[in-house]
Amino acid sequence: MYQLQVENMSCSHCVGAVTKAVQAVDAAARVEIDLASKQVRIDSSTALPALTAAIVQAGYPVSAAS
Repeated sequence: MYQLQVENMSCSHCVGAVTKAVQAVDAAARVEIDLASKQVRIDSSTALPALTAAIVQAGYPVSAAS
């Protein structure tokens, strides 16, 4: 389980775009997003750098990851 701080998310479209970006890398990934805190939790066996890169490429900067 990864937890990321993802900037520039403000609406349900953003949630969909980030979810779609992650699931393009790992179709089985579970994605939970809290817009208020800009926290994204991802349950995936894919390496974190690949997931982070997909989110950044979708236009949402990742400011922290754990």
